[in-house]
Amino acid sequence: MSGIVGHMMYAVLGEKAARQRKLPVAPIIQRHYASYLCGSYLGCDIQTLPEAVCVETGQEVGYGTVPLEKSPITGGEVREWSLKVGEKKLRPREIHTLFYGRAHLVFGWSKEEREQTVPWDHLADYASDVVADAIELFGPGERQLAYLFGWVAHIVGDSLIKSVHEGIDLFLVDGKYTRRNRPIQDLVAFHEIGRKEFDMDWPSLMADLVETPVEPIQLHYMRVTEPQGRLANDFPNAWEPQLGPTLLKVLVENRRYQKIRNARLLKKYALTKTKSGWQCDRELTRITGGMNYEEMLKAAEKANFRHALWQMGEAIADLFEQIVHRQPLLQDLPINNNPTWAEITQRWKR
Repeated sequence: MSGIVGHMMYAVLGEKAARQRKLPVAPIIQRHYASYLCGSYLGCDIQTLPEAVCVETGQEVGYGTVPLEKSPITGGEVREWSLKVGEKKLRPREIHTLFYGRAHLVFGWSKEEREQTVPWDHLADYASDVVADAIELFGPGERQLAYLFGWVAHIVGDSLIKSVHEGIDLFLVDGKYTRRNRPIQDLVAFHEIGRKEFDMDWPSLMADLVETPVEPIQLHYMRVTEPQGRLANDFPNAWEPQLGPTLLKVLVENRRYQKIRNARLLKKYALTKTKSGWQCDRELTRITGGMNYEEMLKAAEKANFRHALWQMGEAIADLFEQIVHRQPLLQDLPINNNPTWAEITQRWKR
């Protein structure tokens, strides 16, 4: 499934919870919302790449690491897609093996590198070091900090929904996170919560997300630069600077291909009004075992899906707060206490 819908929603909820707690990172996130959302997806999911090329149309199709036997455009033949890096051609699975664990930290490492897994109770320490290095080594700009907290939101979101860490109470149709229930989660998050409750403009947010620049701090937190800063001091293992040029190329490809995917996903998640009510894409109905949109809504309500999302927002804000408590450089950031227009009006109207 899309991935981007769930992770954007988790990030939105985490920002709302952080703002409620008056965490000093909340104003930074609000000022650089597109970068925050980009970090919450492409800050981790480096496998956002084509899986194949449709032979008949020449268009890139699929999603990296998910096998594709025929073109979703024509139903015809496909050929393998690969990324050329120097003299090498890397398939999406190879890219996933190289980088996935480096972004997700607490899970997802290859079998050969599994000992590099960062324990959950060290995640806030790791992120705190990265934040300090961002400020001290990569310049004073706020945009990269927003991106970093998006990245943290992704790690929390993936860890909880995939049961790497406890914290989400959800049994929707056949489990917490399954092939059958993912379309339900995405459609409800997209339409009922995102559009109707939060007034989210998904097309604009997704378009802005992919236009954000690659942040050099991502190479640092994935440890593919020369070791430096607090992160290298506290986490001296797993640094592979020779992988840096490859990752840079991958990150550019992530943004390029997600632009293509955005249009396809928006089409896939669109609803069609019929005499019997709103209906979703037939393929999504097939994946859920034949459920129509109304049945999906009832299933989400029965599973108390909104409560699970509330838990997600709280868990993300919890980790944000732990990072702030560990990092004095964040504690010194000003929280916006500027006068509101109502206060200005009260003082200046006469």
